[in-house]
Amino acid sequence: MASTEIARQAGDGVRAVPLAGHVGFDSMPDQLVNKSVNRGFCFNILCVGETGLGKSTLMDTLFNTKFEGEPTQHNQPGVTLKSNTYELQESNVRLKLTVVNTVGFGDQINKEDSYKSIVEFIDAQFEAYLQEELKIKRTLHSYHDTRIHACLYFIAPTGHSLKSLDLVTMKKLDSKVNIVPIIAKSDAISKSELAKFKIKITSELVSNGVQIYQFPTDDESVAEINSTMNSHLPFAVVGSTEEVKIGNKMVKARQYPWGTVQVENENHCDFVKLREMLIRVNMEDLREQTHTRHYELYRRCKLEEMGFKDTDPDSKPFSLQETYEAKRNEFMGELQKKEEEMRQMFVQRVKEKEADFGFCSFFFFLLSDLHEKFDRLKKLHQDEKKKLEDKKKSLDDEVNTFKQKKTAAELLQNQAQQAGGSTTLKRDKERKK
Repeated sequence: MASTEIARQAGDGVRAVPLAGHVGFDSMPDQLVNKSVNRGFCFNILCVGETGLGKSTLMDTLFNTKFEGEPTQHNQPGVTLKSNTYELQESNVRLKLTVVNTVGFGDQINKEDSYKSIVEFIDAQFEAYLQEELKIKRTLHSYHDTRIHACLYFIAPTGHSLKSLDLVTMKKLDSKVNIVPIIAKSDAISKSELAKFKIKITSELVSNGVQIYQFPTDDESVAEINSTMNSHLPFAVVGSTEEVKIGNKMVKARQYPWGTVQVENENHCDFVKLREMLIRVNMEDLREQTHTRHYELYRRCKLEEMGFKDTDPDSKPFSLQETYEAKRNEFMGELQKKEEEMRQMFVQRVKEKEADFGFCSFFFFLLSDLHEKFDRLKKLHQDEKKKLEDKKKSLDDEVNTFKQKKTAAELLQNQAQQAGGSTTLKRDKERKK
């Protein structure tokens, strides 16, 4: 382009100048495309909905594949989020797709805190990306971005109104993720009921202040189709991986006794509209909205909690270095204050311990004196006991000696009596003679 002109409005002093010939920077878009294609893309989808609404089947149908995964149990006490990442390739474009499923959502009797684990999961992905950004040595070019780009919220086809669980959950999530509400298994209700149900859902979302994702209309190339599709929200979808022969071609459909529901027939459901808007038209806008809106909101709130600001109280620019120095001085002041408080507390504790130690010393002295007296009395008692035992032993010996002498004396006395009796008999015999 010999007559190409460049006009930039980055501030005062920038002028538009004509080019005398072709330079070559008009190939920048091609360079960007080639670089992006070589690097590949990532897209993360969060599926929120009650058990049995066909979340896994719709994902298989949406990407025209069969995602392998272990079957999940739905008897858990709380809501758990299960994340699976897949490598997909279409033509020469590679896509790293992460599908996050909410296992057990809506299965509990008390559903009051069902949304909390979802909010915590989304915040955890934002926090991981923020920590990577704050590193001194960053590797964002190779970092696997796990931030949720789109939240498909599955609404049960009741035909009446939104459940309180749905309203509360979407209200908690609308400032953190791009919500695309869809009516799951829409073939369960009639066409007239479905039209009324869509109007009722839209009315309830507006009256409760729930902000769902609106397809952008600022780009002229997609403004018309996006504006039309915004009026079709929420999409009424049917998912199926089963192929049925209709006429001369095979199509994805669900067969019933009364007929067949074709998944890709726009007269039967809004599946094609969902796929066009989510993947073929607005996938990059969903990624951009996640980074520029939801992540920036989280990042700003997080940095403000840490004390970082853009302006000082006088509305003057506040540099990061000044903020760091101010926070450091504030931290050092608080640290010194705490050190002084701890020192005073330590001195007080030492005084208390010294007082306690004085009492303990007196008590220890008294206890030692008592122990000494006790030992002395115990030794005296043992000496007395030993003396008594010795005296008892000597008395026992004397008693035994006395008994022996007594026995010997009695024996001699008996012998003397016997000898005296025999002498008397002898004299009587002689006298008679």
